[in-house]
Amino acid sequence: MKAALEEARLAISHGDVPIGALVLDGNAVIASRHNERELRNDPTAHAELLALRDAANAAGTWRLDQMDLVVTLEPCPMCAGALISARIRHLFYGASDPKAGACGSLYNLCADPRLNHQTAVTAAVLADRAGSLLKDFFAMRRRRV
Repeated sequence: MKAALEEARLAISHGDVPIGALVLDGNAVIASRHNERELRNDPTAHAELLALRDAANAAGTWRLDQMDLVVTLEPCPMCAGALISARIRHLFYGASDPKAGACGSLYNLCADPRLNHQTAVTAAVLADRAGSLLKDFFAMRRRRV
């Protein structure tokens, strides 16, 4: 999670919400990305989706069933759907997202038995640090406005 938090900080340089994601194959990081929605003018350029794309490319397959995803904020429905589609083995996330979280807060897509895959979830990993990074970012933004 510490590496994901460092990745998240990179998003601030181009005005994106500081969210970082890593895909792990065992103990090896095979993909590391941060939000790039503002940078790319792309509503789908969430850290999780970018990391999943890079991991699939590196692995040579879209089936990432032996890999884990670490992300600083609980995934939204779009990202939760993508990690289920990629068959991610285990999700570890930092701060919960009561407004859009789809892995336990607002929805729980990762554990929905109606879907073809379930992903194990570990929540609140360094949640205070992840939450503080987001709070500080939005406080800074409000001061500028």
